Amino acid sequence: MGYHGAMSDDPRGPCARNAPDQCILRDAEVDPCPYYAQGDCVLPEQVARVGATARWLPDAQAMLEAFEEPAILIGLDYVILAANRAYRRLYGDIPLREGVRCFEVSHHYQVPCDQAGEACPLRASLNTRRRQRVLHVHHGPHGQEHVDVETWPVPGAEGDTRFFIEVLRPLPVASAQANGSELTGRSRAFNRMLGLVTRAAPSDVSVLLQGETGTGKELIARAVHNASLRHEAPFVPVDCSGLTETLFESELFGHEKGSFTGAVSSRIGLVEAAAGGTLFLDEVGDIPLSLQVKLLRLLETRSFRRVGSVEPRRADFRLVAATHRDLRRMVEQGQFREDLYYRISTFPINVPPLRDRLDDLQILCEAILRRLEYGQGRQLSEEALAGLQAYDFPGNVRELRNVLERASLLADGPEILVEHLPPEVVGQKGLAVLPEDELLTLEEAEAHYLGRALALHQGDRASLAQMLGVSERTLYRKLRRHGLG
Repeated sequence: MGYHGAMSDDPRGPCARNAPDQCILRDAEVDPCPYYAQGDCVLPEQVARVGATARWLPDAQAMLEAFEEPAILIGLDYVILAANRAYRRLYGDIPLREGVRCFEVSHHYQVPCDQAGEACPLRASLNTRRRQRVLHVHHGPHGQEHVDVETWPVPGAEGDTRFFIEVLRPLPVASAQANGSELTGRSRAFNRMLGLVTRAAPSDVSVLLQGETGTGKELIARAVHNASLRHEAPFVPVDCSGLTETLFESELFGHEKGSFTGAVSSRIGLVEAAAGGTLFLDEVGDIPLSLQVKLLRLLETRSFRRVGSVEPRRADFRLVAATHRDLRRMVEQGQFREDLYYRISTFPINVPPLRDRLDDLQILCEAILRRLEYGQGRQLSEEALAGLQAYDFPGNVRELRNVLERASLLADGPEILVEHLPPEVVGQKGLAVLPEDELLTLEEAEAHYLGRALALHQGDRASLAQMLGVSERTLYRKLRRHGLG
């Protein structure tokens, strides 16, 4: 029986083209026929396009159905020739009779991806005759979405590439729209970082996130965890900058009852709490040199002992670490162990600062306002958005959130105006901290300057005090007086 109703007793009715003998899919074993189901047939012009290999399409359709993910068959001219059920279920039917091209469907482009400034996996597969993988932002049924695209060249009868199989894997761990995940963006810098996340996540390799303060490294660490095989187990964050030398072992490894003064009961540590899941060491560069050997031993032996116990315990976790410091320089200066550095930095991912992804600023603002208690229902005026786009955000996304939260409280109507933004944000760019058109008291000027110094400085308060030429006690006193401490 042909798929297009060649037999009179076919309950699906007659052939859509009334020419069952011409059907190149009539011997296929795939049910239901994707072309019949959507009222399409492989037309004569498509037969001409693929030439003598046209009868190979039934095998290609069967091959596509072997993929659980959405998959399509593409010709050398970018025309989509077939799609599997998973693709049609997620994205709907493709009008195959119209000869639509992949970039028209996925990107709404009029030219191939590489001519529109993006990496084209199909072109790369054609040039290398190898599998290619890239992260793209596609138009899906619910708007733009991140998709991990993988393309294979398929050789024809003479060994030359005639088709491509393209598999698409949507990524729910990030959003290209303002109404999605907390991890939001679609700029090239963001997509480059997210592409590395998708590469590393399925493995158990140690990941090191490197980026400035306020860039959202914990959100990215959670994305690595959520996209991993350990996503159903705990994600346990550890603030390394808050671990004192006396508490380090107890917090990480746990302790037994009576092991020290105040240990009134046994307690598991954070390593045990992360069993089967992900241990996230935030600001790993702040771990004192004297304690780094304990972390190194844990990573090398995958075992530990609770404080007050001699019984070794197995550690089962995936490590993700993060830092705003230059660990390579710290290694050179003898402030960070070289062997530990290589243990935690198997797969480094650079987290871009906000100034390198200003294309994301509008959707980030929309996403943040949706999540703020007083931001819902509010939007930025064009002038306010332009003011934010001219600012370099040394405090990154964290600073942007603070700016929008303040502006939401100052705005009486649904629109956030320029006057609702801090003067240091819209008044000048970069390091400027004072308004140009008014004089301030010395007290006000000092408050402005200290606020900007806090946003710019990457170290602790002691190093900031040294940089400003005052004692740490004086700095704390001034910060408290201006409500900054």
